[in-house]
Amino acid sequence: MVDVDRVLAALTLQEKAGLTSGADFWHTKAVERLELPAVMVADGPHGLRKQVAEGGSAELGESVPATCFPTAAALGSTWDPELLQRVGAALGRETRANGVSVLLGPGVNIKRTPLCGRNFEYVSEDPLVAGALGAALVAGVQSEGVGTSLKHFAANNQETDRMRVSADVDERTLREIYLPAFERIVTQAKPWTVMCSYNRINGTYASQHPWLLTQVLRDEWGFDGVVVSDWGAAHDRVAALTAGLDLQMPGVGTRPDLDVVSAVIDGQLDEQVLDGAVRRVLQLVDRAQPAVADPGTADLDAHHELAREAAVAGSVLLRNERVGGAPLLPLEADAARGAVVVGEFARTPRYQGAGSSQVHATRVDDALTALRAATGAELPFAPGFSLAGDDEHDEVLRTDAVAAARDASVVLVFLGLPAADESEGYDRPRWGLPDNQVRTLAAIAQVNPKIVVVLSNGSAVNVSPWRELAPAILETWLSGQAGGSAVAEVLLGHRSPEGRLTETIPHRLVDTPAFGSFPGEGGHVRYGEGVLVGYRWYDARDLEVAYPFGHGLTYTTFAYEEVAAQVHGEGAAATVDVSVRVTNTGTRDGAEVVQVYVGDPEASVQRPVRELRAFRKVWLAPGESQVVSLTLTARDLSYWHPDLRRWVVEGGTFVVEVGASSRDLRGSVEVEVVGEPIWPPLTAMSTVAEWLADPAGGPVLRAALAAGGVTELAAHWSAELAQVPLRVAVDFGMAAGFGPDQVNALVRDVTAAVPTA
Repeated sequence: MVDVDRVLAALTLQEKAGLTSGADFWHTKAVERLELPAVMVADGPHGLRKQVAEGGSAELGESVPATCFPTAAALGSTWDPELLQRVGAALGRETRANGVSVLLGPGVNIKRTPLCGRNFEYVSEDPLVAGALGAALVAGVQSEGVGTSLKHFAANNQETDRMRVSADVDERTLREIYLPAFERIVTQAKPWTVMCSYNRINGTYASQHPWLLTQVLRDEWGFDGVVVSDWGAAHDRVAALTAGLDLQMPGVGTRPDLDVVSAVIDGQLDEQVLDGAVRRVLQLVDRAQPAVADPGTADLDAHHELAREAAVAGSVLLRNERVGGAPLLPLEADAARGAVVVGEFARTPRYQGAGSSQVHATRVDDALTALRAATGAELPFAPGFSLAGDDEHDEVLRTDAVAAARDASVVLVFLGLPAADESEGYDRPRWGLPDNQVRTLAAIAQVNPKIVVVLSNGSAVNVSPWRELAPAILETWLSGQAGGSAVAEVLLGHRSPEGRLTETIPHRLVDTPAFGSFPGEGGHVRYGEGVLVGYRWYDARDLEVAYPFGHGLTYTTFAYEEVAAQVHGEGAAATVDVSVRVTNTGTRDGAEVVQVYVGDPEASVQRPVRELRAFRKVWLAPGESQVVSLTLTARDLSYWHPDLRRWVVEGGTFVVEVGASSRDLRGSVEVEVVGEPIWPPLTAMSTVAEWLADPAGGPVLRAALAAGGVTELAAHWSAELAQVPLRVAVDFGMAAGFGPDQVNALVRDVTAAVPTA
């Protein structure tokens, strides 16, 4: 263990400065004379990537074998916090067993656009889903005595120019969309570290952003762990330390450390600020020691089975039309044995993305082998297309695939994005599938209509041009090392698909919220859509989509009845209890994700038509019913007031909707909520109407005007004048003897009378 107080008191200034930067790419610094050890961190988040080479480098070199779980896109689609906590615990055991103290993840940045190259590492377009599932993963990892690094804080929603671009976002949008997932995880799961992003936020680098790192993260949310830079994100160590960054990674030599020493000596950096950062680094080292002393072991076979369970749970059945009177999936035994498999991804699975999260899997299941084993038949296979897109070669492959598919009972077509399309470091070059894959699908559809498309991709792809060719579409995302066997289980009906979309699949890229502003220009990207991100955007504009947020079919059906909601309390203490009876009305076991949305149609600011505020996944046998009860808090009813700069509950009628997706709403209830007083601070530039409406300002203004001889307000206040700032109205001569001095006095009187919110 580390005696933090003793070590801190004994450190020299130079040693303190050194402890706020890494020793190399993966280790903190040791101080041998004080018996302070170093600790190791390593990439995640869906599997441990511990490089074999000591010290490491920026190159994505060989790493130790580890379980490659489904990526966040697939884990998020499970909508299952309990499952993610178990996955997290398995990740924690492997991390601990390999002598690593902090797993760098999870990533919970919002999916602002489907073109973000790193979307496979992120959970959702919705902050509640990202926060709830991220918190479960963090809790699971840290239950094994190792830490996590919540990333990338904040507004890292693209890879283009990610190390310099300024994300220009208003505070309300940050508070309602881009920060809540981080807030939930920090306050509920308490990650050991938080990793700041590369980008600037409104012109200031995240690593040097005092509002973000100190005011919000520490002062408001109570974070007491280490703030670490993304690798290469710290540019000015003195400014970063002052802002709240504790640890620069990786180590880049002595120059930044010497800058810190000089700044303390010159009085530019308060040594107490440095001491605070050092203390947090020492506490991190101390927390890691029990696991370092007792690393334990990991059951990789059990983890492979857990990876398969997670892959099944994250698979989303987008479409399952009737062919010959029955849905095409699940496959009957005879149809399965007569199937033909087409698509290189069936035998060469794409199960993870590229970049720093690339895991050296302990083993990899492919769907072709798994399907042959499960059916007991040597199912014919045709590649159908080349992953490289060689036109001449593709023509031959396409012809062979059509010949094989012609007389098949069903054609299982495995399509997806090539590995080069999705990676850390750059954004996607296209939204749709490669043309050679779509041409193969179209050619097969001309000879056999019984087609199941199985997709492998890290984020939403354009399905609209070809989905009518395939009666069934199964989205598996990047499903980890056991994804192949998971696909076989789902297609054959051994397991029912459980996944639901955590991102909308639109018809057109031009319909997406960030179209026209992504990826920005001149070093800035403007978040002009504000709070209308994802389904919030499509609902506000009543846009048709291919598949809505929350959508996902299964092999049974569910009925919703008895939707009810009851309000308790008022204002900031208000809660709403919501309940619904859900019944499995089909013939198979299945899982349903009950989703509760809230709308505020009477809001005085623009709010989304509906916002997800609660969800629960339930498993029901045929004929089984369950009453699902969920409680909404005042925060779930609130919006961030841009003037008061706090969360507020505005009174009035709220609409509570319960359903199976953002567009499949099975019941709704209107509730009346008593709000709290919402009066922005009055200034000389507040309008006359705002002054008169304010409970404190109105009487003060009327009394002042009456003292000046203005007693009949109607004679002086037209509708036009009511929208004029008070100072300007005074300049217009609204009342004799009432001038700027009187206005300033009014502001002082009202400010003194009303407590600051």
